[in-house]
Amino acid sequence: MTSLYREPETPGEHVDWGALEFLDVFRIHRSGPVETVALRGLDLRVERGEVIAVLGPSGSGKSTLLQLAAGLDQPSAGEVRALSEPLSRLGERELAEYRARRVAIVFQSRNLWPQLTARENVRLASRFVPGALQADEALAAFDVEKRASVRAGSLSGGEQQRVAIAAAAARRAPLVLADEPTAELDTANERVVLEALWALRDEHGSTVVVVTHSARIASTADRVVHLQDGRVA
Repeated sequence: MTSLYREPETPGEHVDWGALEFLDVFRIHRSGPVETVALRGLDLRVERGEVIAVLGPSGSGKSTLLQLAAGLDQPSAGEVRALSEPLSRLGERELAEYRARRVAIVFQSRNLWPQLTARENVRLASRFVPGALQADEALAAFDVEKRASVRAGSLSGGEQQRVAIAAAAARRAPLVLADEPTAELDTANERVVLEALWALRDEHGSTVVVVTHSARIASTADRVVHLQDGRVA
């Protein structure tokens, strides 16, 4: 996919950009005199169209990885590149456009507006994206079109996650970040949501990064990355 912001390459130069790259990334959180090191020189490359599962104990840096990839935080040192963009070089407006158009986040809490219908949630998520899929088309792709007029707060947990994934698909987001998307679901709904996540790659060409404790997700990913103490174990 052509970058919106990157500078032209030097004539004759070929730059092999991954979908997501962490280059010697440190992230240190400070609270008064207390410092907490979330990432310690993380080096990680995710290829375009790859589905990876990120595993690790609490405090290993998984959530920080997603925050940096989404452009919601900046590294203390090192560089994060997403979809050919060195994110630290983008201004606030460019970062806002990146978050609105090019990256989608599926949270454990499903990040839907409970008083809006499933259809309205998908429309809201994709309102700034040129060429976005119609809400009903996106919902049908994940088998929740019959629930389009139901308020999100009245949907089951599995249905809510599928609506959230449909919103990502409607935006045609090339990078999808999922944070424990099946943590609160039973086995049957976990399987449905897992298939929906993989459909983002297979049918929409998205690169998918899933932070998870699920052995099922890990067993079907293209690659599993284990984090320990802020670096790849």
